[in-house]
Amino acid sequence: MDIRSLDGDDPATIALLLPGFQETMSLELPGDPPVSEGLLARLMQRRHGADRIVLVVFDGDRPVACSKLGLDLGDPDGPGHGSLWVFPSFRGRGAGTALVDAARAELRRRGRSHLVVDAPHSPAAEAFAATCGARLRGTGLRNRLFLRGPARTGLDELAARAVPGHHLVQWTDRCPDGLLDSYARAWSTLDTPVNGQAQVRAPTGDDVRAREAEAGRAGHRQYVTAAVADDSGEVAGYATLFVRDSPMADAGETLVLASRRRRGLGTWLKAGLLARAARENGDLALVQAWNDVRNDAVIALNRRLGFRADSSWSTYSLEV
Repeated sequence: MDIRSLDGDDPATIALLLPGFQETMSLELPGDPPVSEGLLARLMQRRHGADRIVLVVFDGDRPVACSKLGLDLGDPDGPGHGSLWVFPSFRGRGAGTALVDAARAELRRRGRSHLVVDAPHSPAAEAFAATCGARLRGTGLRNRLFLRGPARTGLDELAARAVPGHHLVQWTDRCPDGLLDSYARAWSTLDTPVNGQAQVRAPTGDDVRAREAEAGRAGHRQYVTAAVADDSGEVAGYATLFVRDSPMADAGETLVLASRRRRGLGTWLKAGLLARAARENGDLALVQAWNDVRNDAVIALNRRLGFRADSSWSTYSLEV
């Protein structure tokens, strides 16, 4: 076996890794649609403000395991944060250990001191983490919402419950110029870290445009619904959703400014977003969302919308 560093933004990398990821996810998440090129491209691409390391273990010309790590360029001492997969046909042969060693060496070369890895919560993952000397750092839930039947009716009802003093503005892919700066200011209050992405630091309209272009390069349509205050014209909250050529979409961020919370804005705007995406995409049947188990407010919001947890994922940290 040998380990190679690949470009996660290269379509050839996606084509090479796609069969292994499809095999892996059909085993780990059997209720999901097959992994699409768009999903894998989004997973592997460099994100705004971050670098990306993609390491692949090969057996001859065949990829058998992969890790992807994001490095926040604004935090030179921060960890490399990502995920590691060993494709099912090659488990138990040392590929995972080799990947961890290679990732640690790459991070040391870049002056980083910690490796943070997400993995499905399972006895096998816990045993592997213990072998590597990793410690459990946190747990996340994967939630799913089926956009058919009673759940869809519930979304439409919640979307119809307007919040006085506010109106919704919806767009796909490109924020209206008149809301661009206000949207960036709202985004700047986001304080939830995301696996492999840069921390939010005083974003501008240019940063918003860069993120929009990023989604497009991975073949995703970014749906956004913003709640705008009638009195000030400022964005009071927003929710995002990433739709691709697949029956499954990914929920992005949901944020309501602290001064506007406890009025039902989060429920209203996210329900409106999901209902619109379902109307405009006839093949869209399922939405997945990831939440830290400690984020009680977002978990409660997703429950109101009809999301249900189907699996948990653990985050492990180890020194390099």
